Amino acid sequence: MQLHSAVFPSLESIYDAAERLRGIATHTPLMENLVLSEKYEANIFLKREDLQIVRSYKIRGAYNKMSQLSPEALAKGVVCASAGNHAQGMAYACHKMKVMGTVFMPTTTPNQKIKSVKMFGREHINIQLIGDTYDDASKAAKQFCQEQNATYVHPFDDMDVIAGQGTVGLEIFRDAAMKIDYLLLAIGGGGLAAGTSTVFRLLSPHTHIIGIEPAGAASMKASIEAGEVLELATMDKFVDGAAVKRVGDTTYHICKETLDHIISVPEGKVCTTILELYNESAIVAEPAGALTIAALDFLKDKIKGKNVVCLVSGGNNDITRTEEIKERSLLYEGLKHYFIIRFPQRAGALRNFLNNVLGEDDDITHFEYQKKTNRESGPVLLGIELKSKSDFQPLIERMEAHKIEFQLLNEKPDLFTFLV
Repeated sequence: MQLHSAVFPSLESIYDAAERLRGIATHTPLMENLVLSEKYEANIFLKREDLQIVRSYKIRGAYNKMSQLSPEALAKGVVCASAGNHAQGMAYACHKMKVMGTVFMPTTTPNQKIKSVKMFGREHINIQLIGDTYDDASKAAKQFCQEQNATYVHPFDDMDVIAGQGTVGLEIFRDAAMKIDYLLLAIGGGGLAAGTSTVFRLLSPHTHIIGIEPAGAASMKASIEAGEVLELATMDKFVDGAAVKRVGDTTYHICKETLDHIISVPEGKVCTTILELYNESAIVAEPAGALTIAALDFLKDKIKGKNVVCLVSGGNNDITRTEEIKERSLLYEGLKHYFIIRFPQRAGALRNFLNNVLGEDDDITHFEYQKKTNRESGPVLLGIELKSKSDFQPLIERMEAHKIEFQLLNEKPDLFTFLV
């Protein structure tokens, strides 16, 4: 297959990037996952970029970009705006190349991420905390570049960065001892998908290449459907490694030609997958890293008996997010429900609910009550966790049979967010 050289990185440029990265980036393993293979009746292989030196593929693009800058440009320093993996990748590249780099991060960035950037960059990285959002940090970074005549290292919309990310595809192609029927790639800004899909379009044109986005930030899918790059008005930031409002112009042009399909995966499904990967396969995946595996459920009828590669893009999961991940998973799976219930303000009303309405395996996980002046009833914010999704309808029927006055908050997102 021929790709237009003006739009796509050349295969030669990706091979050259692989040579530059030799001894810098880890050649991560392509591993069959027996649990997933049995579950989906397919041969599921994971490309483990979560085992990369900076626990994500981002070092590949950052180092490839920086290694081609002139000594004069390097002497003026490099700059990026990032609160995550790209910052760590550039920081490590700065340390290896002995180049000064400046990372602009929002003031809201967790300490864990700031410490990781410092750890990888050491004395060669300077962190600037500016603004409340990524957009604030990005604006400051670009202004700094103009003032200092420094080089901005874009996280995805740069042909050298795309070629660096494309080395992931070379490794998969070289390591696979079989024909790859399906290749699943996470999409944020599109650099990884653009580089890796280019390799497979040239070397393995029969492979079905599927891009995976979080449902709350499906900017590439929206852009391809519109026929132009769109900026999302709002987005869910939970899958932070893949949540961007606007994909790159270059990555858009590449992905619309190389991807066969794009799937949007609900954030709750991603959370379920993170927990399953940890409990069943001892894999610590960040939300963006779990995207491709979460998408397998949406392809299960197509992939039976096929050879499937899922790219686990990163493993920088903040342990402080565990409770949120569990909560989102339970809500998505239909195992947790929040209600506003108006109990009659009389003795025994709550006992009646516990004895006659709550199921044997139902568990109250949240109870918030504030007595009002109304003497007849008092509102309670109640969270109930079920053992099985099928327990929900019987619970509702028992509430109605006992004339319990209630509102289900799961179906009212604005009220749910405010109260819970």
